[in-house]
Amino acid sequence: MWKIPLFDIGFNEKEAVAVQKVLSSGWLTMGDQTEMFERKFADFIDVKHAIAVSNCTAALHLANLSLNLGENDEVICPSLSFVAGSNSIIYTGAKPVFADITDLNDFNISPEDIERKIGARTKAIQVVHYAGNPCNMDHIMEIANKHGVYVIEDCAHAPGSKYNGQYCGTIGDIGCFSFFSNKNMATAEGGMITTNNDDLAKRIKLMRSHGMTSMTLDRHKGHAFSYDVVELGYNYRMDEIRSSIGIVQLGKLKDGNIRRCEIDQIYRERFVDIYGIKVPFDTKYGVSSHHIFPILLDNDVNRQEFMEYLKDNGIQTSIHYPPIHLFDYYRRNLGYDEGMLSITEEVAKREVTLPLYQSMADKDVHRVSDVIVEYLKETK
Repeated sequence: MWKIPLFDIGFNEKEAVAVQKVLSSGWLTMGDQTEMFERKFADFIDVKHAIAVSNCTAALHLANLSLNLGENDEVICPSLSFVAGSNSIIYTGAKPVFADITDLNDFNISPEDIERKIGARTKAIQVVHYAGNPCNMDHIMEIANKHGVYVIEDCAHAPGSKYNGQYCGTIGDIGCFSFFSNKNMATAEGGMITTNNDDLAKRIKLMRSHGMTSMTLDRHKGHAFSYDVVELGYNYRMDEIRSSIGIVQLGKLKDGNIRRCEIDQIYRERFVDIYGIKVPFDTKYGVSSHHIFPILLDNDVNRQEFMEYLKDNGIQTSIHYPPIHLFDYYRRNLGYDEGMLSITEEVAKREVTLPLYQSMADKDVHRVSDVIVEYLKETK
């Protein structure tokens, strides 16, 4: 139904060939392809350990568990994000404490509000590099070091993003990446955990596969005959099919991000001084992966009508994000309510996400821009 979808996967025959090789090999569970994917990803972002998992939610869960989070602990995180981040905190028995975003131009978590929210029970800070735009990591790490708390980077939007020359996912204690179908790198489902901490990496690898001391592949290769279970673990492994796709996608990431940047620039140029909308992140901390393209509608522009108009013209849009603290579950069970995060709530009412993907043609970017300008002129 969409002439111009919100996203599109950048697959071609390379992914098909990689999958066929795995199918022909006769080995489908976590094995050599996964190990290769981990090595290549670690080399790409210059980190000591990269651990492939079944999805980014699993990555976040294991990250929190590896820091020994539990009841009576608190983790500061943003509400303007996907619910997996705060859910992964709750899985451990800890409590998410939501901090506001910086302002109407920077939708990332506010270091100043992090500082205000830190208390005796705070054990970690979970940041999200919104749309691939790096958070103010110098300030956040300064706060974390001052208070002796961990930092988890949710890099679901940020593969290839850099902060002051350093890749996102290598600055905090742990990084978590997503390879969901709409991401810059897609394996259908899948995720990666990154860290430079040997002890955390060792524990995460154990918990990824039931806390077992040897894997099925070890026994298949004759390296082991049995195993012990030394941690309470989970089945969060990545399979060989998705790992093979991930290797191909990683090879396309740099060029894909460059193309996304070009599309971002076209949009920005088209929307300069246009009534009714503002484009956030006109100043950035480093290099963005340009995962999505958010705009902020003026208060007098009806978002529902705006999105319906684009839909009628075959253009898909979305909202990133409904604020987590206003979801029914969080209100009923954790006592959050409206008015807690004024900037987050303001952005959540006015944000619209436009189509952006690496195979998007210039003419389609201009078409989206033309339809938006046309609508805004009609409703001015």
